Amino acid sequence: MIMTSVYVNGHFLTLDRETPTASAVAIRAGRFTAVGADAAVLAHAGPAAEVVDLGGATVIPGFNDSHCHIEFAGQAGLVVDLSAVRTVAEALAAIRDFAAGQPAGEWVTGSGWHPPSQLAEARYLTRAELDEAAPRNPVFLPTVGHVAMTNSAGLERAGIGEGTPDPSGGTIDRDSGGRATGVLYEHAIDLVTAVKPGWTPEELEQQFVAGLARANSFGITSVLQPYLHSRGIRALQRLWLDGRLTARVGVLWAPDPSVPLGEWRRTVEATGVSSWFGDEWFKLAGIKLISDGGMTLRTALMREAYPGDGHDHGMATMSAEHLTELVVAAHERDWRLGVHCVGDQAVDRVLDAFEAADRVRPIAGRRFALIHGSLGRREQFERARALGVRLELQPVFLWGKAATIEKGLGTETTNRAVPMRTAIEVFGIDAVSMGTDFPANELNPFFGLQLAVTRRDARGVAYGPDEAVTREEALRSYTASGAFATRDEAVKGTISPGKLADFAVLSDDYLGVDADHIKDLEVVRTVVGGRVVFER
Repeated sequence: MIMTSVYVNGHFLTLDRETPTASAVAIRAGRFTAVGADAAVLAHAGPAAEVVDLGGATVIPGFNDSHCHIEFAGQAGLVVDLSAVRTVAEALAAIRDFAAGQPAGEWVTGSGWHPPSQLAEARYLTRAELDEAAPRNPVFLPTVGHVAMTNSAGLERAGIGEGTPDPSGGTIDRDSGGRATGVLYEHAIDLVTAVKPGWTPEELEQQFVAGLARANSFGITSVLQPYLHSRGIRALQRLWLDGRLTARVGVLWAPDPSVPLGEWRRTVEATGVSSWFGDEWFKLAGIKLISDGGMTLRTALMREAYPGDGHDHGMATMSAEHLTELVVAAHERDWRLGVHCVGDQAVDRVLDAFEAADRVRPIAGRRFALIHGSLGRREQFERARALGVRLELQPVFLWGKAATIEKGLGTETTNRAVPMRTAIEVFGIDAVSMGTDFPANELNPFFGLQLAVTRRDARGVAYGPDEAVTREEALRSYTASGAFATRDEAVKGTISPGKLADFAVLSDDYLGVDADHIKDLEVVRTVVGGRVVFER
């Protein structure tokens, strides 16, 4: 027998435009059946309902992180945890300790981290340092997806020597003598990952289960996983079929974009499925492509040259022509596209590709997305809106990285980075969803909410305060707006009758706490589909 649960004596911020606040909800079969005042909801539920008294606590819709590599949150014990190191010496000590416990010849892999903004020395580790820290093992240290480090053993296994050319869309960093330093950019990383054994299906399942549990502890009830190869998709599918998912997962598939166009066409068609295959728990939400690098790396593709270098415009991961060919071919086979584009020139290229796809048949309504769009301009956003394109934005990038961005791009450009106010004005709130790009940034949503509202970084320095948004706008972008990315706006994102019962109970009032203490809010209970998946 399915019992009705009732939560009463709460302060529900429903984000439902007809009933913006409520004190009680009733839940049956995983969905809200009533939202309103205590007495009315209790009467609707009947005397047999299970009643939970919230004691006046604030309740919000579950967070929907629209850009989150959640498996990285579940890699404890499998990788060197570099998230907390603050110096080169600390990083090398952590690698040395981990490597000492591994069999000789086994790969030593690092967690996601960001040396330029994280380490006091603001630099990457060298092959010589890694050779000393792990003399018996090849080392692979990914960062935020665009740069990785390896040691001599790793370079040797990848076949990278003095005469190895840079691959298309990638760079092998070299010293003045032409010797590889161990730092690899963009598609040069693929040379190592091609020879490094991947995680087993069982290890991936373990990572997703642990990662989603950690996400639940922050009130996250849905994630859009923005870059998965087939092995990761299979692991998630197994968890879905076994009923082991504790948050809803949308997936962007990442087929190899470096292949010739004919092979790409065969690949994206061979599965027999396309975007939106799945259900409310697990869904293929499209294909992910990457067009440039990042703000903190000086690899975002810019219209104007970087300060101090009249020729450096950043890095394109593929030609504009190839990008357009890939987008059009995938669109012809019913795939929705989300394309990573950080610099304004990269945004230009992606919009050119989207317009080419639109000429084949309209893309409006298919939820194509500019992923990041961190340095996009108003006129580019207006062009995107005309096509029906979304923006998936991560204000939290400024929390710990604004100083690094400022160093590489200058203060003026940093002030206009991650322009959320402009984006909402142009796109409308439903087409601008927030996320973290974890592990590049904090998984905790309250850091992103605080940054979006205050535009002050971890040091308290304000960047582009005119791009700040209201607390309700920030919350809506982190919950209801994310549902649009996976075509789920009719079933989740607000606390409304008939929608999925996904919500988070907070330690304090989100609308009432001091703006500089939003980050200190905690989640005391997370509910997904009416089931408690986390309780503090």
